[in-house]
Amino acid sequence: MPYVTPEQIERAKQMDLLTYLQHYEPQELVRFSGNVYTTRTHDSLKISNGKWYWWSRNIGGRSALDYLIKVRGMSFPEAVIQIDGQAVVIPPVLTMSQKSVEHKRLLLPEKNVNNDRVIAYLRGRGIHREIIDYCIQTNRLYESRDYHNAVFVGFDQHGIPRYGTLRGTSSRRFMGEVNGSDKHFSFSIPARNECSKLHLFESAIDLLSYCTLELLSGRDWRQDNYLSLAGIYMPKKIIEESTLPAALTQYLKNSPKINEITLHLDNDTAGRLAAKTIQTILPSIYMVSDEPPKHGKDYNDYLKFKMRSQCPQEYVR
Repeated sequence: MPYVTPEQIERAKQMDLLTYLQHYEPQELVRFSGNVYTTRTHDSLKISNGKWYWWSRNIGGRSALDYLIKVRGMSFPEAVIQIDGQAVVIPPVLTMSQKSVEHKRLLLPEKNVNNDRVIAYLRGRGIHREIIDYCIQTNRLYESRDYHNAVFVGFDQHGIPRYGTLRGTSSRRFMGEVNGSDKHFSFSIPARNECSKLHLFESAIDLLSYCTLELLSGRDWRQDNYLSLAGIYMPKKIIEESTLPAALTQYLKNSPKINEITLHLDNDTAGRLAAKTIQTILPSIYMVSDEPPKHGKDYNDYLKFKMRSQCPQEYVR
C-alpha cells in the first residue's frame, strides 16, 4: 500500500491548483477571463485568487490536493503522490527470507519508427543537433509511437530506466510524466570524464538549452554533469525545514565526488525561491553558485534570445 511521508504531505498542501495545472496538466487549463481559469473537463469549475470552486457541485478548495481528492476522486495518498511524484512503499510483514521491496514499474510508451518530429521540435527550440543526436544514441530521448511526444528518460546508477517525462511536439503545449516514474532518477547527462561539478535545471529542455549555449560558445559541453529536477521544486514556508529535491539527493548519493553545484533555475518567483532554498540547506561541503538565465524566464528563452540576436533570419520558436 502506498505511504506518504509528512514532508510529502506538506509539499503537496502548498501547491495551489493553478500552479499544478500549469506545470503538470497544461492541456486541461483554459483561461475564462482575466485571472480566472476553468478546466477543459469541467467548465463550471473556476480558479481564481488561489482558490477554486466547482459551481455545479457546490464544492471548492484552495489546493491542488483538495481538487484531486474532491474532483478526481483520488485517495489522499494517491493525490499526494500525484503532486509530489515520490511514492514510498511500506512493505508488508515479511518472513526473514523476503528482503527486498519491488520498485515501481516504469511504463515507457512505445518508440516510433523514427524521431523526425522530436528532432524538428527540439531544433525549433534552438537545441543543437549534436546534442539531440547524443541523447537519442544514448537512449535518453526518443519519439513515442502513438502521440509523437518527446520522451526524456532518466536512468538509475545501474543504467536501468526509472523516469520518463513527456513533451508534446505539436502546436498544442503538453507536458506530463510517464506512469511509474521515480523523480529520484530524473533526466541527466553525465560528464565525458570524471568531474566534480554539477549543473542543475528545472527541465530537460533547459538542460539541453544550456548545453547548446556551451557548444555555441566553443566549450566542451560534456565536460560537466547536468541534472534536471523534473519540474518546480516546492520548498516549505520555513526554508530551513525544507528537504532537498529528490533528484538532487539521489544524484549526490550516487556521485560522492561532486563538490560544486551551479543552479540554473528559472527567473520567476518559484525559481528564485527554489534556488535560495537549495543554497541554504545544502551541506557546507558543497560550493554552490546561482546562475539564472541572463535574459527571459528560463534557459530556453535565453538560448532563443541569443540565436535571434546572432541569426535574426533563422526562425526559432
